[in-house]
Amino acid sequence: LQTDTKGKSQTEEEIKELVKPSKQMEVVDEATAVHFPEEILGDILSRLTVRSLLRFECVSKFWNTLISKPYFKTKHLNHAKNDQNSQKFLICQKCPKDRIFSMCCCPLSSVQLVEDVQKLDCPSNSRPGYCEINCFCNGLAIITVDNILDATRILLLWNPSTRESIVLPNPQFSAEEFSCFGLAYDSTSGDYKILIIHDIEYHGGFRLPSEILALKSGLWRKIDKHPCGSHNVLSGMHSLAFVHEAFHWIGKTKGNYFVVSFGISNEVYGEIPLPLEICLLSDINVGVSVLEGMLCAYSTYESHQGEGTFKLWVMKDYHIKESWNALFTIRISEIYVAVLKYRFADGELLFWCIHYQCGTNVFRTSREPSVLWPRGGGQKGFAFTESLISPKLLT
Repeated sequence: LQTDTKGKSQTEEEIKELVKPSKQMEVVDEATAVHFPEEILGDILSRLTVRSLLRFECVSKFWNTLISKPYFKTKHLNHAKNDQNSQKFLICQKCPKDRIFSMCCCPLSSVQLVEDVQKLDCPSNSRPGYCEINCFCNGLAIITVDNILDATRILLLWNPSTRESIVLPNPQFSAEEFSCFGLAYDSTSGDYKILIIHDIEYHGGFRLPSEILALKSGLWRKIDKHPCGSHNVLSGMHSLAFVHEAFHWIGKTKGNYFVVSFGISNEVYGEIPLPLEICLLSDINVGVSVLEGMLCAYSTYESHQGEGTFKLWVMKDYHIKESWNALFTIRISEIYVAVLKYRFADGELLFWCIHYQCGTNVFRTSREPSVLWPRGGGQKGFAFTESLISPKLLT
């Protein structure tokens, strides 16, 4: 996966020329204020990468103040969401020699074997004994980090683009392998919220309560159970899907699968029927995600010929069962679980998969049968959009 940054680099070179050191450098604030009104300068800068903007903060007090303003960070994020050069992929890898985890990040601008991989230090601990990425929202990640010395576990809110992080309070019921996180912005309260749910089948049949944390409150609290008494099915998901102001995941009751929704503001449960084809299958892995602002459902199952089949549906009209449309059907040999990770501009899909024989995870695309970096270690990996949002300003 290599970045085509020709257009972006040209813009950055123009900015660099604008701020090229000279005898007049000490009056750049005044010159900027006269020749580049804040609205125009803000529009220009909002199209740059986070890395460039962090460098340009030291150009002048005026630029530093502008880049630090909340409205500018929102403007930059909105541009970044539609910019292929701002889409990244983050994964946590375990070194086989010393068993220490590290973060690796690469661009997602085109479908090629990754060459531009950047290693990032794990926040709060440069040598973690365990690290896991739980979910992403607006460039912010929820990650779990274990200290190799005393085995203490902490939960962090981290911006991998700016390297800022804060320690979050631990939930009352610890998250295990088959627990799922969701992070999203509640536009009604103006607050970010984290939801954690658990899969009953992987907790000895004991139904752990779901919990929610509003960052400004700093307190986890239990939420009511689903009214129909369904249990969560999370084996086909790595994080909760958020769209239409609600978190979504798979539920099951009386042998039937369906989509559970949970409103981020009103905390009301809802149910959305899945495509009939999913409901008719028994031995199946199923999950939900978000694709271009639409709720999507996907399934992986083994055919009678022993071939793995991945199928993807999108719901064009939210909450309307008849609007489910089959988008992709891909037959992948020796795959029994596949989780959708990203859709490239040309329509190609990126998957996280588990092989039957080797039992390890790999990343591959819908058109390319060869295995992509990274592989092994059981790590999930997440696509995210670069942002300037500071975790320290959200609590």
